[in-house]
Amino acid sequence: MKLNVGKIFKKKDTAEVKVIKLNDDNSVNAGANTASANKADKDSSAQQSNTEDDVTVCPKCKQEFKKQEVKDNLNVCVACGHHYVISADKRMKNLVDKGTFKPLKCKVEFTNPLNYPDYEDKILALQEKTGLDEAVLAGTAKIDGYDAVIAVMSSKFLMGSMGIAVGEKITNAVEYADRKKLPLIIFTASGGARMQEGIMSLMQMAKTSAAVEKFNNNGGLYISVLTHPTTGGVTASFATLGDITLAEPEALIGFAGPRVIEQTIGQKLPEGFQRSEFLQEHGFVDQIVPRDKMRETIAHILRLHSKRGK
Repeated sequence: MKLNVGKIFKKKDTAEVKVIKLNDDNSVNAGANTASANKADKDSSAQQSNTEDDVTVCPKCKQEFKKQEVKDNLNVCVACGHHYVISADKRMKNLVDKGTFKPLKCKVEFTNPLNYPDYEDKILALQEKTGLDEAVLAGTAKIDGYDAVIAVMSSKFLMGSMGIAVGEKITNAVEYADRKKLPLIIFTASGGARMQEGIMSLMQMAKTSAAVEKFNNNGGLYISVLTHPTTGGVTASFATLGDITLAEPEALIGFAGPRVIEQTIGQKLPEGFQRSEFLQEHGFVDQIVPRDKMRETIAHILRLHSKRGK
């Protein structure tokens, strides 16, 4: 399945809130038969279900909002600022200058090295659902007029897990930025290495890290943006090798999960352990940036590191 990026940025946002028109006449004709009454009950139940589907409850502040309100606020709770998951295409659209995004060509044939059952069917289903060919969207674009190579991982595609294709696409983006002498920006969101590809997925850690090391030795600027969640082999490789490391608020960032660590060491972890605020306090993250400030923050960094201006 080929990604039609043109459609991503030309498609108008459609409201998720469904308008439900209730019948003002709530009376039931005395002579209505049982079938008609049952149909009315089903319609009423469907309307109630649709109304519930249009509402979301914030997992942090527990307040109830229309989904459209949250969507219009960059998938951020309008009350407490909780950052919901956001799709890769929407994040890219909100970050780059309109009409400047061009996808990098990097076709990776599907492989199933372990002959994992139903793996190909799952990938095809996710391609259809997300519009992506894999768990990362990469290309070139301008941010406030400054050229950059940008890769955005998608946790909606098999939890953003890094297999052969993701590793190749990340490496390709790094190498392209190196050749063209462009800054590199990678938004990470991943559950780690992809278990369906076994040792081949773990090898992507070394592959991506080596590409970043070469890029760094050649003087390239790499901005790593850690989003919720960034874990496993992605954290242990390219995600934490940035020259400047940003993070979204309260993002889970680490290798193994807190529960696994507690069970291993037999100790209770500190409050907020592995959240972006904890990592900033201990020097692993340079700055925590809310989603609505991300574009201007990155543009400011690019401006400071630009030699020729826009």
